Amino acid sequence: MASLRSAVSTSLPPIRAAVSRMKKEMVRRELENCHLLAGIWCHGLTVRQLQALRGALPPSAKLIVAKNTLVEKAIAGTRWEPLRPCAKGMNAWLFVHSDEIPPALKPCRDFQRDFKLALNDFTGAVFEGRLYGPDDFQALETMPTRMESYAYLLGCLQTPAVSLLSILQAPDTDADQAAEGAAAAAAPEN
Repeated sequence: MASLRSAVSTSLPPIRAAVSRMKKEMVRRELENCHLLAGIWCHGLTVRQLQALRGALPPSAKLIVAKNTLVEKAIAGTRWEPLRPCAKGMNAWLFVHSDEIPPALKPCRDFQRDFKLALNDFTGAVFEGRLYGPDDFQALETMPTRMESYAYLLGCLQTPAVSLLSILQAPDTDADQAAEGAAAAAAPEN
């Protein structure tokens, strides 16, 4: 029996190391083509609550629970490195793989409000190389989506063209009145 215990105890560290390497590689794969990486403090959340949050996220976002040390090793030397100070405590990591940031953050806020979790808030995020703290998330949540930005730009480009067309197509009232007056003066009266 002692030999079985010693055999099991010697095989556990390599297994743990392999699981650790696998998780670190999974985090690195998620970092590829990622637009936003955010930490969510998940102390006291149940597995069911985390599954509910994962189910509410859009397809372009993924929530992973990983140790902070693994995330720190994966982000070392990358553009995500400013997030290192936020890797403290129990975190779940939100990876957003599109530039539609507000629709990815909204389910997290809705989840927080629905389950009345005032303490389980964002610990921080990195977007376009800038670190956003918990107090700065309002800027991320209210930024326009890509479609809203395109609609605004199209409106800005379209307004001068519409104004020019309306001026060109409007009847010239002064010239029309002068032409009518000249025609009436030239016409003989019966």
